[in-house]
Amino acid sequence: MTASDRELLIHIEDGIAHVNLNRPQARNALTFEMYEGLAALCAEAGRGGDTDQIRAIIISGAGDKAFAAGTDIGQFTAFSSTEDGLRYESKVEAVISEIEACRVPVIAALHGAVTGGGLVIAAAAHIRIASAAAIAGMPIARTLGNCLAVSNLRRLTALFGEARVAHMILTAELLDAETLLASGFVHEVLADKDALIARAQQLAERMKQMAPLTIEASLEGLRRLRHAVPLPRDDDLIERSYVSADFAEGVRAFLEKRKPQWQGK
Repeated sequence: MTASDRELLIHIEDGIAHVNLNRPQARNALTFEMYEGLAALCAEAGRGGDTDQIRAIIISGAGDKAFAAGTDIGQFTAFSSTEDGLRYESKVEAVISEIEACRVPVIAALHGAVTGGGLVIAAAAHIRIASAAAIAGMPIARTLGNCLAVSNLRRLTALFGEARVAHMILTAELLDAETLLASGFVHEVLADKDALIARAQQLAERMKQMAPLTIEASLEGLRRLRHAVPLPRDDDLIERSYVSADFAEGVRAFLEKRKPQWQGK
């Protein structure tokens, strides 16, 4: 078993794939290998080569502190050119697109912190439920000083609305479970993590009984609606953010466990 295998645990039983983001010591922050493993599973599920005959996927995070706190900051330490930021956003977009385009329902079971890339993964899932301990947001203006790709802004805006997304990013405030429910981002709030996972399993079992072609066509139709309007370009925004002195400072400050000193450069 490799390190990446231990960090992304996948257990398939009776047509349901349970995916556990297994880095609790790092609030389940994702490495590139974890992103790629998740994308590979979603790309295979429900297709001709799917020998496991997966009918639903449940994604959850290990431990009690987080579903996922975004991308592991260590992945950014080698960034030195405009191409680094563009390649990173392109790689993450490919993963998120695979989740969205999965032919079987993807359920995100949210407990603890759901931030950064973790929030984007949740937004790409088809069903989201949460425990009462869930908190979600996009605190990059406080932590890293980078920016969201326009594709991810569209995903969040489709679910939260433009005003709430603007508030979420500009204030770096996190939304509690009841606010997530009221906004429509999650469909249900459960008392604790045990109840959350049990409910996710119940939903997956229910979906297994549904007509697979109806499920597939509905998921793809919704995805096409979401992408019906072409995205504006955002490479200039990504380049400016990821090569900035502020982004480099944000990464250093995070790793050194201190507050960043922003300069607007």
